[in-house]
Amino acid sequence: MSDFQLEILKKLDELDEIKSTLAIFPQHGSQDVLSALNSLKAHNKLEFSKIDTVTYDLTKEGAQILNEGSYEIKLVKLIQELGQLQIKDVMSKLGPQVGKVGQARAFKNGWIAKNASNELELSAKLQNTDLNDLADETQSILAQIKDNSHLDSIDPKILNDLKKRKLIVQGKITDFHVTKGSEFSTDLTKLETDLTSDMVSTNAYKNLKFKPYNFNSQGVQISSGALHPLNKVREEFRQIFFSMGFTEMPSNQYVETGFWNFDALYVPQQHPARDLQDTFYIKDPLTADLPDDKTYLGNIKAVHEQGRFGSIGYRYNWKPEECQKLVLRTHSTAISARMLHDLAKDPKPTRLFSIDRVFRNEAVDATHLAEFHQVEGVLADYNITLGDLIKFMEEFFERMGVTGLRFKPTYNPYTEPSMEIFSWHEGLQKWVEIGNSGMFRPEMLESMGLPKDLRVLGWGLSLERPTMIKYKVQNIRELLGHKVSLDFIETNPAARLDEDLYE
Repeated sequence: MSDFQLEILKKLDELDEIKSTLAIFPQHGSQDVLSALNSLKAHNKLEFSKIDTVTYDLTKEGAQILNEGSYEIKLVKLIQELGQLQIKDVMSKLGPQVGKVGQARAFKNGWIAKNASNELELSAKLQNTDLNDLADETQSILAQIKDNSHLDSIDPKILNDLKKRKLIVQGKITDFHVTKGSEFSTDLTKLETDLTSDMVSTNAYKNLKFKPYNFNSQGVQISSGALHPLNKVREEFRQIFFSMGFTEMPSNQYVETGFWNFDALYVPQQHPARDLQDTFYIKDPLTADLPDDKTYLGNIKAVHEQGRFGSIGYRYNWKPEECQKLVLRTHSTAISARMLHDLAKDPKPTRLFSIDRVFRNEAVDATHLAEFHQVEGVLADYNITLGDLIKFMEEFFERMGVTGLRFKPTYNPYTEPSMEIFSWHEGLQKWVEIGNSGMFRPEMLESMGLPKDLRVLGWGLSLERPTMIKYKVQNIRELLGHKVSLDFIETNPAARLDEDLYE
């Protein structure tokens, strides 16, 4: 028995119950405590339960806002001081970060308005108001977090927003509640596992304690392993695609140029999705060559700058060097763009799909990962319409066991029209989004050299969401690494996705 194990037993004997190991043994880490408790529990000396408490700490930026006030308050006070403020002057007076965030949140709160001269001014409800009495919600919540006061009362959406803004970081404190076991004592006798001839000849076995045999053991099941839950659902999706005449795209290139990941998909170079807080950029090498197709590059430049093929463009100076930056692909549509460009050499109806990893630089929580799988399908044919897309979506999801779809208009840079796909979830008793879809924009396709009447439908969804629903997983992190439960392993390998995906 280690000194620490003996210390736990003596303290438990003294107190009869240890309500908090953190309070009694603050000098020991949670892993050391857990190891000692598990060892003592194996000898029936004690029982214990684990208590995890989520904590939050302010980042440097969060502490600064706590001391100086939120960005939206700074902007509002500046506008009150100046009377009105040109929008173009916000960044220069407050800095890019303060100006961008402060302007967005002040508009959201209804504190500021834009007049006919493109200037910011206080909204009617704040005019002739003492701004010193204005409630700074962001600062108040940060103060509440710093004081660790009534954290349960804070809306989880607000906490997630503060984490995404990198104003707070989440931590965890592990504690244990300990009670006496059935064979509690302050001494620990080693249990023997084997009966030897020496023990019998010397009668020593009479004074020894033996580890009990498990006569109820069923033995080891003969098995050659099992597929990971994500791989199971992935294979079911693959078979659905194959049954509908699709060909799988090569998806093993995780690093893409900004050109294929953004520019070829009509995402402007100043789009927020290209910022460091949303995209992982590669340090070494920093850049890669652009495609050799000079005509295609010229078309992309023209579409972005002044418009072509029916588009009016984004009206900015498109820079080739921005396209050369290397990124971890943020969506599998970058693969589709390459394949459609190759299709322009021999335009014909085609059906393509891919299921593989994509990467986003975002905070990890119960429903989000920085690395996840995207399921994507692309269907190209002549003179097809939005009605064909809806009909095909209903057929595709019906094969997954999902019926009664609803569609909601949305915006994607590279599809128009675009639709979010919703299905009724019986367990949650509400409509949940299960995918995104749309028709690729003409300027994107015609830039590649595809004919006008060859239209392309596209749709996608994550692999993790249906897997979580199928296996009733509440936290997406339980699907990865050593946290994957063996209970996910199904004894029936022929189990289908549609049997319980949306039960």
